[in-house]
Amino acid sequence: MKTFLKENFPTFEESMKMLDEADSRNPGPWKDHSLNCAKAAKVIAAHSGYLDPDAAFKMGLLHDIGRREGISHLKHTVDGYKFLAHMKYDSLARICLSHSFPVRDIRFYSGKADCSSEDYDFIVDFLKNTEYDEYDLLIQLCDAISLPGGITIIEKRFYDVVSRHGYDAFSYDKWRKIFDIKHHFDSVTGKSIYHLFREEIDDGIYG
Repeated sequence: MKTFLKENFPTFEESMKMLDEADSRNPGPWKDHSLNCAKAAKVIAAHSGYLDPDAAFKMGLLHDIGRREGISHLKHTVDGYKFLAHMKYDSLARICLSHSFPVRDIRFYSGKADCSSEDYDFIVDFLKNTEYDEYDLLIQLCDAISLPGGITIIEKRFYDVVSRHGYDAFSYDKWRKIFDIKHHFDSVTGKSIYHLFREEIDDGIYG
């Protein structure tokens, strides 16, 4: 049985309008990354048999909506949370924070801690007190296989992140966790999730 979230979500048109408006405020490759994340989330959710593909699509589409406030690192997660929470889209707001933390520890963030001390403490508290559900895991995975140019393998996305932010003491465990999440959804869908995107992944590596 599919899992449908009970709260209200924006319509597809409203979600796209939010993304387009955010891109107009801060244009960049993050918009195409978000579109590909949304596509991946919808496909995997549809093959899961229990996740809501439309909800998953909107979560993927808006997970980086905090970038509407300008170029930032850690700050974009809490900016997105505030923006969507203000409109009472609680699950979407939650994803803005959770997608960057497959490991629930703020030290594992790849990038600068450029938010206020109050927001930093808020994120720490969120991670300490939030138990992830399947949608959190799904968007963490889809974020990790989505580049602006399309859907890719985790290793390529890892290279992309490292090339921009460097490799630190937490990188290995963070990306190992993402592989664990992939294996979970491989099991859920009955095949490597890469097989769902064979036409887009040109490496010849599917499992």
